[in-house]
Amino acid sequence: MIRESTITCPSCGHQHTEMMPTDACQFFYDCKGCGTVLKPKAGDCCVFCSFGDVACPPVQETGKSCC
Repeated sequence: MIRESTITCPSCGHQHTEMMPTDACQFFYDCKGCGTVLKPKAGDCCVFCSFGDVACPPVQETGKSCC
């Protein structure tokens, strides 16, 4: 299981690598570049699935949305 994901902000393009929680989805993320609060896109369970380069651990385990 991959625990790190690089989130790319759709507003400013800033990228930051974060450690993902293994037991829950993360619904909000504050961009370290511009301060925009990221929320999952429709149909995604968390910000890592929407804006990260690696899906969250629950999705990695099941292969489908964890919500």
